[in-house]
Amino acid sequence: TLAHAFAAELVGVGSDPVRSAQVVAGAHPDVSILATDRVTITIDEVRALVSFSYFSPSTANYRVVVIEDADRMTERTSNVLLKALEEPPPQTVWVLCAPSPADVLPTIRSRMRSVTLQVPSVHDVAALISAREGVDEDSALIAAREAQSHIGMAMRLATDEDSRRRRDAYVAAVLGIGSVSQAMAAAGTLLDLAKTDADALVTKQDSDERDALLKSLGLQPGGAIPPALRSHVKALEEDQKRRSTRSLRDAVDRILVDVMSVLRDVLMLQVGAGVELVNQRHVAAINDRAANTTSALTLSALDAINQARQRMSNNSPPLLVLESLLIQVSGRIPAVSS
Repeated sequence: TLAHAFAAELVGVGSDPVRSAQVVAGAHPDVSILATDRVTITIDEVRALVSFSYFSPSTANYRVVVIEDADRMTERTSNVLLKALEEPPPQTVWVLCAPSPADVLPTIRSRMRSVTLQVPSVHDVAALISAREGVDEDSALIAAREAQSHIGMAMRLATDEDSRRRRDAYVAAVLGIGSVSQAMAAAGTLLDLAKTDADALVTKQDSDERDALLKSLGLQPGGAIPPALRSHVKALEEDQKRRSTRSLRDAVDRILVDVMSVLRDVLMLQVGAGVELVNQRHVAAINDRAANTTSALTLSALDAINQARQRMSNNSPPLLVLESLLIQVSGRIPAVSS
């Protein structure tokens, strides 16, 4: 990631591929990188970083501390950082990564210098996918556009037919809502699709991790686990459950972002903006929605999605969030009673 590259430059190994790889792998003595598979970053994890930050660098000019997904820190956890950020040791650099400055508490933001990264263009992402994966240019361009230049998601859409089918299914489900009962049914459908999407990402990883742990303990996969070693397996399973919870919430958030792109397309048609649509493969259904509602109601639906994403970030139950959202959206379609 760019955070890894920035850390490598700060410790002076950016031109050395071997030592740069150490930074990426978390093996460099002067770089500490915190990334989490859980829903939130814990206080204990941040306290350990703060302690690390006060040591002098051993081989480089700076000691670098990177927190990925800094938006996943709760207010209580963020407060642990305040003193370290306000008066950091002279040879320590903190790098906090978040989707936007607004996703970080104002008390943290006021102590940091914001560096805004440019989102790559759709054509640049498509060219990258085409070169890396050998995907034809048209398919790569469609995937890049529907992923809204998110490279990882564009890669999945371009190379995984199941991912494309799931995306088509929930876009169609949302565009097909015409009543409260349909909204409730669509919420269940979206959650099932999110679970399938999340499972596709973590199931193999969970299995590989379990097999690797059993091998390190001298056990055969599928064999009996001695009582003295069960605590190790249980700890792994607990970590995997937390990762599964985060993966599901991330999958729901991806669905909400894609639904937002659909409503954005509807709004662009309603106001006659003349811009390229994100979801061109669903243009017929988008045209139908644009004709049967108004731009003011579409803006209200977009506001409802922002509220839903905020509720998800506050750990509200995903099904309740989706039901509330889709009921609000369905209630704003004038053609429901016809």
